[in-house]
Amino acid sequence: MEYIANSNRYTDMMYRRCGNSGIKLSALSLGLWHNFGDVDVVENYRNILHLAFDSGITHFDLANNYGPPPGSAETNFGRIFHEDFKAYRDEIIISTKAGYTMWDGPYGDWGSKKYLVSSLDQSLKRMKLDYVDIFYHHRPDPETPLEESMAALDLIVRQGKALYVGLSNYRAPEAAKAFEMLKQMGTPCLIHQPKYSMFERWVEGGLLDAVEQYGVGCIPFSPLAQGLLTNKYLNGIPADSRAAVGHFLKADMITPERINQIKALNDIAAERNQSLAQMALAWLLKDNRVTSVLIGVSKPSQLSDSIQCLKNIEFSIDELNAIELIIK
Repeated sequence: MEYIANSNRYTDMMYRRCGNSGIKLSALSLGLWHNFGDVDVVENYRNILHLAFDSGITHFDLANNYGPPPGSAETNFGRIFHEDFKAYRDEIIISTKAGYTMWDGPYGDWGSKKYLVSSLDQSLKRMKLDYVDIFYHHRPDPETPLEESMAALDLIVRQGKALYVGLSNYRAPEAAKAFEMLKQMGTPCLIHQPKYSMFERWVEGGLLDAVEQYGVGCIPFSPLAQGLLTNKYLNGIPADSRAAVGHFLKADMITPERINQIKALNDIAAERNQSLAQMALAWLLKDNRVTSVLIGVSKPSQLSDSIQCLKNIEFSIDELNAIELIIK
């Protein structure tokens, strides 16, 4: 059946300006890190994409190595995009990244110009696109000069393969240097994608100040701390959870102290008439330096639940203080 987007999709979504740019992003963006690979169910992730766009989510975030296997998320997204979303291309922000291991040999990883340009060429072929809206360097390379990586991003924009560039996983000092280089090259950094949640707060030690200073947007990933900031672990470790299978989240990270924190946060969320996940997303969006929050879901119902966070992103001083006492 032909997909026709919801005509009211922009009614309830919140849109926030990305730094000093002309771009606004939906307050929630959909990440395709998990659940869109060849091992996953096509109709499920097609339904997730439909619901996201029908709900006003305009930004879909990928990377060269997303899957599994690596590359398959881009291939699968590209196929569904051309089958269902091609008519809406100008309403959609598509991003991808390069910086982690993608192919064998010395040119398939990190941050050389050779790798970044080649990787984006491969990504465009997999998605059958002429350009992406945002291309990120996925992580800093300690062995490649920063000037080379930033020059590659500048080149990619000038070649018309990306409209904007971004950085991910850069700490504050190196991010500020990269922002300055890109500014001087005439290709300012649009956005930074850091790991940020109630349980992962390193960005507050200078990165948020840097993005504000340079007029760069910020889009946190892993906002629910790999599921810790949900109701999943309130009563221990479920057999089908990420912690149980040891995939990115390890069981030894879920200590009695952490469980007590989660329960205390859940109590505050309940007082706000929110789930813990909704409050965790809202807590990030309370800061106007955060443009959008990147969410990953395994089924449409999780996406619907997350979107409800937008009904209340305001926090009282008492709520913020109570949260600080729990998570500090």
